Order: sequence, then C-alpha cells, then structure tokens
Amino acid sequence: MAPRGPGLAAFEECMHNAIMPNVIVRDLPEDVHAELVRRADVAGQSLQQYLSSELTRITSVPTVDEVLSRVARRRGGRVGLRQAVADLESGRSAR
Repeated sequence: MAPRGPGLAAFEECMHNAIMPNVIVRDLPEDVHAELVRRADVAGQSLQQYLSSELTRITSVPTVDEVLSRVARRRGGRVGLRQAVADLESGRSAR
C-alpha cells in the first residue's frame, strides 16, 4: 500500500463498502439504540460490526415457518424421538 498523508484513506479502504449493500433503520427508539451500542461495546466491536454479525446470525437460523414447511414436506414417515433429535442436531451442525 502506498504511503499517504494523515487523514487520507487508501483507495482500497474507500472502495471497501462501495460494493456492499447497506441497511438504514429509521425511527429507532433511543433506548434500543443505547442498548445496541452497549452490547457492541461489550463485544469489543463497533456498532456496525455488531449489527452485521447479529444480522448474519439471525439469517443463519431458519424461521418457524421454514421449519414447519420442512416438516410438512417430510410427513408420512415415523421417526422416534432420539432419531428426530439426532437429525435436528445434524442439520444444525451442517450450517
């Protein structure tokens, strides 16, 4: 990376977010914002880093509707409790 003056970001740093999608949340209650800032601080992250990791985590877990839909497609067979638990754990660990 080429040397640069104080306060100047390298081109790569400037373009880092140019291709990334953004989310804007309007009308967020102040107490919610304060709690998010607090949690980010505890995690040692910026608010942006914290929210990005939390949103990634949320999207990695199927919704209840997705799980129920999956169950509906598989109906007709009989699986014991132990096998059902093993299948769930296997599915979770595959993510």
